[in-house]
Amino acid sequence: MMESKEQLERQLAVVAAVREQIGRVIVGQKDIVEQMLWCLFAGGHALLEGIPGLGKTMLVRTIADVVDLSFSRIQFTPDLMPADITGTNIIQFGGQGETSYRFQRGPLFGHLVLADEINRATPKTQSALLEAMQEKTVTVGAETHKLPKPFFVLATQNPLENEGTYPLPEAQLDRFLVKMIVSYPTKEELKEIVLRTTSPATIQASKAADGEAIIQIQETAKQMLVADDVLDYAIRLLLSTHPTEPDAPESVKRYVQFGSGPRGIQAIVSLAKVRAFCAGRLNVSFHDVEQVAVPALRHRIFLNFEGQATGMSTDGILRDVLAAMESRR
Repeated sequence: MMESKEQLERQLAVVAAVREQIGRVIVGQKDIVEQMLWCLFAGGHALLEGIPGLGKTMLVRTIADVVDLSFSRIQFTPDLMPADITGTNIIQFGGQGETSYRFQRGPLFGHLVLADEINRATPKTQSALLEAMQEKTVTVGAETHKLPKPFFVLATQNPLENEGTYPLPEAQLDRFLVKMIVSYPTKEELKEIVLRTTSPATIQASKAADGEAIIQIQETAKQMLVADDVLDYAIRLLLSTHPTEPDAPESVKRYVQFGSGPRGIQAIVSLAKVRAFCAGRLNVSFHDVEQVAVPALRHRIFLNFEGQATGMSTDGILRDVLAAMESRR
């Protein structure tokens, strides 16, 4: 059931307050902050990629400060084991010598989990996140433990270093609702960063929302209307990332090995609904779909050998897809 106008206005005020508090600490990166909010209110997980020093970890910590949720940070390293993340059963000895097992929770049992430099851990450890990200549960031995609600994994990775890193497998990448590329700051933003970080005064973000407010906004966003022609447009866009589709652009047919799977369309629609809600609209537009397509699909398209050898980017291919869709709309 759709919320009343007053409730919608209160929720939009919460969104504005969260955005404002993040902006007090984070300089620039407006697109990244907005995409992070889409992900937060869509109830998904985010992967941030960028060179060191661009504030990826700072952004995640700031979000944890703004929303009143428990925060866990996991520093991924090659020697990290799955039990270091999920937790493990430990033996307890009773007064009469009897033994029992008690589950000791790992850092994954937080509302907001920062997986720092996730590609430094081995595939075995990376796979420990699969169940948690998809089903919001952790299974240790024969017992399944529920994770707290809401639950978000915000992961970072450095694209420059290859030595000592393990590329995320396709199944792991597909669990992330969005992948965000953190860009280098402008001259003006660099100046503001220096002024903020080298002055005696420390700017801190204030609490602007709690877990209950986040869950309410998530439920409201799900109620945004999607017209059949808009949904058909989103589905055609997704199918156009497959090289076997007749309507796929030439760059897709030449450079793409596999296009996006079904989670791609789920991500597009979920993000487009949140974008429409944040804009104060009750229905999803074609423009909403176009604006969320790149962050929702850039990590779900896999290039063939020629595409990798020639340095093609999935962002460029998606721009070709969007241009082709625009010409046919």
